[in-house]
Amino acid sequence: MQQAKFSLDPQQIEFLNQHRAYGYRDKSAMVRAALTRLQRLLEEESLRESADLYAELFEEDTELQELTESATVGWPE
Repeated sequence: MQQAKFSLDPQQIEFLNQHRAYGYRDKSAMVRAALTRLQRLLEEESLRESADLYAELFEEDTELQELTESATVGWPE
């Protein structure tokens, strides 16, 4: 596993020092878990923004709405 060096403020250091209270065996495990969670949240946010953009484009494009509707004709509800 690669190592990284970064700076933290005193409040973050104090929080990190409590890693065992949160169920982490060491500080590195806590940081890795936090980064993984942040990555997942940022990816989900990006997907939501993308979905919102597609929904907005769909709402504005009546031709696309008609095409979509015609493609579903005959499909069970």
